[in-house]
Formats: sequence, C-alpha cells, structure tokens
Amino acid sequence: MDYEDDDDNEQVEVPEGAALFPIIPPELHISPPLLAILQAVVFIAGSAENIVHPDAGEEALLGIATYLERLDGSERDRFLADLTALHGFARDHGWPKQLSGFLKDFPKNFGLIDDFEDDDDEE
Repeated sequence: MDYEDDDDNEQVEVPEGAALFPIIPPELHISPPLLAILQAVVFIAGSAENIVHPDAGEEALLGIATYLERLDGSERDRFLADLTALHGFARDHGWPKQLSGFLKDFPKNFGLIDDFEDDDDEE
C-alpha cells in the first residue's frame, strides 16, 4: 500500500497489515483533530498484530476514549456533526461497509453518546 508523504510528494511504502483511514478532502470542512483521531483509531484497531501489539493497542484506544468523553457542549456537537457528515460521505462514495459502519458506531463505541441514531439501518 502506498501513501503520499506531503513533505516531498513521494509515495511511501506502508507495510502490509497497516490499516489507514482514507484521505478526506478539505472541502468537506471536517475538523482536522477529528480526522487525526480517526486515523489513529483505524491504525491502532485495524492493523495486524505484527504492526500494533494488541494489548498496547487496547490501552491506547481506552486512552483515546477517556479523552473523548471529556468533550462537552459545542465541542461534542461539532464532533458528532462531523462524524455524521463523514458517514454520509462514506456511504455516498461507496466506502466498504466495515469503514462506513466504523464511522456510524464511533460515537457509541467511544463514549460520546449512548446510542447513535441514523436514518440508514442497513449497516
């Protein structure tokens, strides 16, 4: 798998088994910190054991969830709105159901809300 290195526009060879979140166009106006968190979560949770040790990955994900639970008010609302927009983008662009489902379930899985309602119950 190749990934573009923005510093010198070279393609970087990513080791097999490393999970990466797709690059999101800036025109969507999705919060860059949210995208960074999603990239980290996908890498930690989705990468093979030879890339991320499962116990270390679990601890890192628990830490991310702990910090996300601290979001309140407008921060949480913006985060949830961006996740909803990103989930719609994923569905509209034919992303794999696993990745689209990850976005749909993220708020519940990371303690942002008790239940994430969506009009699309197919996933």
